Amino acid sequence: MEIVVSGIRPTGNLHLGNYFGAVKNFLRLQDEYKCFFFIADWHSLTTHPHPGDVTANVRKILSEYLACGIDPEKAAIYVQSDVKEVLELYLYLNMNAYLGELQRVTSFKEKARKQPENVNAGLLTYPTLMAADILIHRADKVPVGKDQEQNMEMARKFARRFNTIYGVEFFPEPQSYSFGGDAIKVPGLDGSGKMGKSEGNAIYLIDDAATIRKKVMKAVTDSGPTQPNSEKPEAIANLFTMLKIVSSADTYDYFNEKYNACEIRYGDLKKQLAEDIVNFTSPIRERILAYAADTEYMDKVAREGAEKARASADKTIREVRKIIGFN
Repeated sequence: MEIVVSGIRPTGNLHLGNYFGAVKNFLRLQDEYKCFFFIADWHSLTTHPHPGDVTANVRKILSEYLACGIDPEKAAIYVQSDVKEVLELYLYLNMNAYLGELQRVTSFKEKARKQPENVNAGLLTYPTLMAADILIHRADKVPVGKDQEQNMEMARKFARRFNTIYGVEFFPEPQSYSFGGDAIKVPGLDGSGKMGKSEGNAIYLIDDAATIRKKVMKAVTDSGPTQPNSEKPEAIANLFTMLKIVSSADTYDYFNEKYNACEIRYGDLKKQLAEDIVNFTSPIRERILAYAADTEYMDKVAREGAEKARASADKTIREVRKIIGFN
């Protein structure tokens, strides 16, 4: 069975974009592959979170993964820092990574530009830690967005370089896994771009009904179409995309026909959209709260997930040590 690895930084709650863009597809992957889903708390340290927030943020993501349907009996769900073998592989990969190539990584240059007072070594070596997360399980596939493709190429490069230096065919070159037609880009509510935590345009799975209604009613619109069957501006197209994702086909068709006939009432559309989002997220929200309250079960899931991940990681690191010469 092929191995799939995916991680998420614990920097905030999951939103609809996370769910439809990735987590929904994880539910299928866990039935088809050997999956390792981890919470990347080491990666989050590049932004120096408050110590009290680290554990809380990890638990937040863990409860949301479980509430969305990721099954700890099918996939290993673990916290990155519980698998110390990753750090050892990170060290070995860093010995074969070069300053120039790390400095040329687009995400590093962008973050260094945005936060010049915090250009730390963790940012610079992010690609090697990400490669260690993947290669520690000798993963075949990694579900990632296009913004991570350069880091994936670096992971493949580090795998090839290790194999070449030591004359072995040990690490497979992990491939970016695309969900193809199943991938959904969920737009934000601000009229442009995709939904994101940092953009302030997201609806979170933990949001209550009142919060969701308030956010949706504030969504950007225009004065309405003036010509029948006219093309929808981006802000309006975004609302219809959201409608297609969470509402019934009949609901979408009704408002689409109203738009094409220049009879659309955006207030009615927003009210319907808000209620459909509430209906979708409410059961997930209830499960999130239930899991979050059951700390004993959460600890059990994290502990058992770490045991599975460490068993895989230990097997890899033992072989790596022999290859390098640490017998």
